[in-house]
Amino acid sequence: MARNAEKAMTALARFRQAQLEEGKVKERRPFLASECNELPKAEKWRRQIISEISKKVAQIQNAGLGEFKIRDLNDEINKLLREKGHWEVRIKELGGPDYARVGPRMLDHEGKAVPGNRGYKYFGAARDLPGVRELFEKEPAPAMRKSRAELMKEVDAEYYGYRDEDDGVLLPLEAQYEKQAVQEAVLKWRKEKESRLSGDKQPEEEEEESIYNAHKEEPEEEESQEEMEGEEGGVSFMAHVPVPSQKEVEEALVRRKKMELLQRYASETLQAQSQTARTLLGV
Repeated sequence: MARNAEKAMTALARFRQAQLEEGKVKERRPFLASECNELPKAEKWRRQIISEISKKVAQIQNAGLGEFKIRDLNDEINKLLREKGHWEVRIKELGGPDYARVGPRMLDHEGKAVPGNRGYKYFGAARDLPGVRELFEKEPAPAMRKSRAELMKEVDAEYYGYRDEDDGVLLPLEAQYEKQAVQEAVLKWRKEKESRLSGDKQPEEEEEESIYNAHKEEPEEEESQEEMEGEEGGVSFMAHVPVPSQKEVEEALVRRKKMELLQRYASETLQAQSQTARTLLGV
């Protein structure tokens, strides 16, 4: 009995030893990169992920795998790429190199991303799958026209020409032209002065017509029928339609008011009698 118990204990010890040795050989990669606190191990897991990505990228080049297998492989590659990024961040936190900046990007260049798809990439035969090919063949959207508000943001002092003198080219040209104009004006003044002293008469220059003088057009008889006549330069106007006086206007308003009151309060018989009386009187 004691012999059997000793054999069982020996077998259990061997089994545990074998488990420990197997664990040392096949150590599982942590699910989260933050669980690893050793830089060498983090480097090891990153290399392992790169190896897995390379194998899957080689497999996905085979278009005969079938649509579903290719889609699954493409999803796994994108998942491993994200995991690789997590390990590179962890390596940088542990004091290692920044692989996101200095590391090779050969694996990333193998894939092609669709704009607006949040970095999801298609590798190998996945780019030729139904529905994916159309995404890459789709023409880019035309550039949006700028609104009036966006255009007004670009309007500044330079747009209106207030900074034309800042380049140092315009001011020297203006100074040169101004100097030339002054010299010509001085020479003209000297010639006129010498001619006046010598007694020569200069031809009188034609007086320029002022643009502010209003030209009075002659009234047309057919259109206006207005007579511009009067004593001592006065002006009188004659209209085609006779204008009623103030008294005539008041009498017409009174008659209209009487008719409105009569139509409102009088009966039909009274209105008929009133109308007959006005007819007889000639009102």
